[in-house]
Amino acid sequence: MKFPNLNMLKYNKKFVASLAENAKLKLDRVTSKEFFRNALIQWVTIGALIINALNWGFIAFFIRPVDFPIILHYNVYFGVDVIGSWWQVYFLPLIGLLILSVNTFLGFLFYQQKERIVAHLLVLATFIVQICITIAVASLLIINY
Repeated sequence: MKFPNLNMLKYNKKFVASLAENAKLKLDRVTSKEFFRNALIQWVTIGALIINALNWGFIAFFIRPVDFPIILHYNVYFGVDVIGSWWQVYFLPLIGLLILSVNTFLGFLFYQQKERIVAHLLVLATFIVQICITIAVASLLIINY
């Protein structure tokens, strides 16, 4: 019967330990980054999430499933431009959520690269986009209600 080489076992233990330490460092890098501890980023991101949730809630409350088309866009010069199904109104907060996710992720990446101003601008732009989407949702609700 052949016994395993003890030097090989020590090498494997060191290799596994280094892999575990590397994975732990990467996990710590993502979860406990100072990006999410920054007060400005926290407040603006939470505000954008609340505005987006309110958009979803107002649409769900006021727009009901109907068989006839509803107005999706109104222009002062030409009147009704676009009509469609009731569920197409949900694209506005969905796009807002997508922009929020992408900008927050990009802000996180820029913050890691020490580009703090770019990260702050991305997060603030997300908040402004959410406000613009809220204005669009309010217009749609007023027109269709």
